[in-house]
Amino acid sequence: MKPLDENKVSGPSAEHSTVVQYHQTSLAQASMLDLGVDATAALSRAGVRDGQPFMLGADGSYDVALNRFFQELDGWGVRSANGIAAYTRDVMLFCRFLHEGRDGKTIWECGSADLLAYKRTRLWGDGPGRVSVSTWRRSIAALDKWVRWSLAEGLLQEEPFRYVDRLVMTPQGPKQMRVNAQQEPDPPVKPVQFLPFEDYLLWRNVGLRGELPDGTSDPTWRGRHGERNALFADVLVYTGMRLGEAASMLACEVPQVTGRAGAFQVPSAVAKREKGRTVLINLRTVRGLHQYLEIERDELVTRCLARGCYDGTANPVGVRGAGRYALTIEKGKRWAYAKIDAADRRRLMWMTDGPPSGPLWLWLGDRGEPVMPATWQSIFRRANKRCAKLGIPLEVHPHTLRHILSA
Repeated sequence: MKPLDENKVSGPSAEHSTVVQYHQTSLAQASMLDLGVDATAALSRAGVRDGQPFMLGADGSYDVALNRFFQELDGWGVRSANGIAAYTRDVMLFCRFLHEGRDGKTIWECGSADLLAYKRTRLWGDGPGRVSVSTWRRSIAALDKWVRWSLAEGLLQEEPFRYVDRLVMTPQGPKQMRVNAQQEPDPPVKPVQFLPFEDYLLWRNVGLRGELPDGTSDPTWRGRHGERNALFADVLVYTGMRLGEAASMLACEVPQVTGRAGAFQVPSAVAKREKGRTVLINLRTVRGLHQYLEIERDELVTRCLARGCYDGTANPVGVRGAGRYALTIEKGKRWAYAKIDAADRRRLMWMTDGPPSGPLWLWLGDRGEPVMPATWQSIFRRANKRCAKLGIPLEVHPHTLRHILSA
């Protein structure tokens, strides 16, 4: 059986596609549709949020029940946007395998033999579609959650997969648990990869700022936002924040310059497992954040306002004021930072009596739009390629930076 190609179809542009596809809702695009109705309002009434993942069948059909499962994942213990997107992709890839390799079956017709065949292709197969044990375990977790949800909703009459009792190590010790027969044991824990601070500075200056290895400027450098990107990397290093946590910061959450390190409260709504915490940001980085706010970001927002970039913002949340612990939104309501997740943070706009006067999202791109975590991943990959081209064998990822000061 041929390997499964995760990237066979990347989006709606594949008009004549015959494979199962993954998509994400865009309220901005919905607002531009001429359907005779307010598409954005209709999506909001249906509980569909900006960036909500969904999938289409090979014939372009929309499985209402299956996509409702993705919408309700937050009520089944999967609350982060990244987790919901990962579970949706896992289920989508299984559906694609069923369509391509199991005679066009739907997920509602699958059984244990189909899951075993999928495992042989996905975990034990050859080629670029092969995944690690950790990824396979997440795929099984996604499918098991779909089974439990479908049984609870009365959409399945019995479990389609085989389950067995196994002794599983838990935080409370070994326990006998019922698990999917195709589940794999936890892989050995890999040691944390530490990056010496001196190597980080070299990687940052060459890869992100566009310098040459000897510290001089590179006349061929054509990169943009080098100082912004280097500042973001510094935030990860000095705070130990995760990518999604740092990427979701609001401009009004930046600590004031007080002559000492600033404190930032990582909101529980964007923190892993909803565990908010306080992190310290060293004085130099706090000053760098204010310099970014007052120069690069302010100039960018001013330019975007002049072009009317924010006039057609889809489903914005107007903000009238920002306090230490909460925002004041329209009609005087207060919204605690700890309760504002990443999707809602992207919708926050300063409002006066007229159109929006700029986003609250801290990190902005060329068109004044929020820089997404996936974009930061791409920025790091480009920095790695530039370093490799200049003979610097360093491969750095956002998660690597969390552990630098622990080395």
